[in-house]
Amino acid sequence: MNVLKLALVSCGFLGCSPFAPGTVGTLGGVAIAWALRGFDHYWAWTLGVCVVLYLVTRPLGKWAEEYSGKEDPGIFVMDEVIGYLITVAWLDGPSYLTLIVGFFVFRFFDVWKPAPARRMEELPGGDGILLDDVVAGLLALVCVMVPARLLIDAQWTWIG
Repeated sequence: MNVLKLALVSCGFLGCSPFAPGTVGTLGGVAIAWALRGFDHYWAWTLGVCVVLYLVTRPLGKWAEEYSGKEDPGIFVMDEVIGYLITVAWLDGPSYLTLIVGFFVFRFFDVWKPAPARRMEELPGGDGILLDDVVAGLLALVCVMVPARLLIDAQWTWIG
């Protein structure tokens, strides 16, 4: 049973990487976003996946902390997966460029942990593990989406 729980919280054992498990774990989010990119209503599918992942892994937060002996353990990377998916939750599926830029912008906010994200870390168990990266994902979404939206609007203005 512990192997199944570990597989879930570590996104198929990506979080077990001995080097930068959060960064490696975020690649699980890239793979999910890539797989969903062709779906109609990409943003709805992406947010649905985020909700399901949150609900499935939230109760495993306390287990992961006990299993690893650490608070907010590195093996628990579903928070990075969810945060990244929020970052690239566009109305249409993300382009290759969006996937790459979103990765780096999300990782920046995840590592930096601005005050709103840091406050979420204070919550106990799974919520504290997950919600700081949800906030980082929302901040990254704004940082990626606003300039991209301005560029798209500028292109249409120039073309039209």
